[in-house]
Amino acid sequence: MPQTMHWSHLYSDVRPNDTEAKTPNTDTLRTSFMRDYDRIIFSSAFRRLQNKTQVFPLPGPAFVHNRLTHSLEVASVGRTLGKAVGKAIAEKNEAETPAFKEFYTYELASVISAACLAHDIGNPPFGHSGEDAIRHYFTSLDADTKKHLQDSMTANQWADFTHFEGNSNAFRILTHNFNEVSSPYNITQTTLAAIVKYPATSEMGFDKTTGLISTKKSGFFDSEQETWKSIAKQLGLFPVDAAETIYVRHPFVFLTEAADDICYRIIDMEDAHRLGIVSYEQIIALFLPFFDNEEAYHTRDKVMHKLDQIIDPNQKIQYLRAVWIGRMIELSKAAFLENESLLLAGQLQQSLLKVLPEQYQPLLQKIDDFSYAQIYNQKNVVEIEIAGFNVIGKLLDLFVSALLEPKNAKSDKVLQLISPQFPIDKDQGSLYRNLQSITDYISGMTDLFAIDLYRKITGITIKEL
Repeated sequence: MPQTMHWSHLYSDVRPNDTEAKTPNTDTLRTSFMRDYDRIIFSSAFRRLQNKTQVFPLPGPAFVHNRLTHSLEVASVGRTLGKAVGKAIAEKNEAETPAFKEFYTYELASVISAACLAHDIGNPPFGHSGEDAIRHYFTSLDADTKKHLQDSMTANQWADFTHFEGNSNAFRILTHNFNEVSSPYNITQTTLAAIVKYPATSEMGFDKTTGLISTKKSGFFDSEQETWKSIAKQLGLFPVDAAETIYVRHPFVFLTEAADDICYRIIDMEDAHRLGIVSYEQIIALFLPFFDNEEAYHTRDKVMHKLDQIIDPNQKIQYLRAVWIGRMIELSKAAFLENESLLLAGQLQQSLLKVLPEQYQPLLQKIDDFSYAQIYNQKNVVEIEIAGFNVIGKLLDLFVSALLEPKNAKSDKVLQLISPQFPIDKDQGSLYRNLQSITDYISGMTDLFAIDLYRKITGITIKEL
């Protein structure tokens, strides 16, 4: 009999560090899911996103989005999308319990907004090129070093480095104790599951030949695999392979992903306009066709009438951004509800934006093609990506070499630079755990901190005493 998930089992306010003696949260002012949001937004890991590149270099001549402002905006969109979908689920399931109706009517919005807030919290400095730089360093090691490392850990543990993924790192940050007694986050299993876009191990992920959306990338490192399994069991998420290395997505993940997909398409364009890379006319041509449907709340005529009344081109783009996001929330909600049976069966293998009505697919593709050609390959963007490779590569080489050459006079001093939050056991420690501590330290850096440390260790900048 085919397995399926159930709306009534897909949420829980249980937290990974909870004990059996833990009493339920009865605070009606700050519910458990609201607390998830608060714990994330007040964390230092989230605060550091203010100096991590989204697309364009920081700081720039004009204000553009960084990882923090992007995450806040995604959380705003996710909250509205979660509210719309949750309300529809509650209304459709009138026979369910009051707790069920309470969660979907009011709490799902908090879950999705918290998940959106944390979706980039594991990203290293320098945008997605930071992830590529970490992968490249480990895959490009000389043969002897690579063999030594591979012989010291399992294939899946080695894949955590050669297939380093920001989504997996976000799950690690939010669940791992590091050098503390327990995780400082301890957010609910529901919110954690709503963050994991690709619930597969590093070894089984990054495989598009499976046709599974879960293996497009990866969602948890070897060190957090058992934590993920516990969450999956609690919420009724089932594996799709006998080895339990690939799982079905939690349906809420599709909402988190949709909010991100909506935001970066229009916000990257808005930043490019402010920087003079793309024109107002080019953006209008790309986004106006989404309002051609007469059933839409905002039709093309209404949008054009409002745009004609606005003088400042930047204000025009801001208005277009607002109504386009509203239009996409409307379409994404409909797509989610129309695919309910596939979602619960774990059989929807595309993102929500990929299953919007057919007439919108070429429009979205046109935006993606334009962004790739005119924005993501823009000189300043490529320069920061190259800088990321050089800086992260050099830092990894410094710390990994010190770890592997403990008798070198410089090694002990180099390892002292690593924060005690990321312990290095130089005597009997696991090489896998020690390499994770190095990667944790570097991936948590801001762009400026990484550059400053790079300059110091290479002698470019020497601090005066």
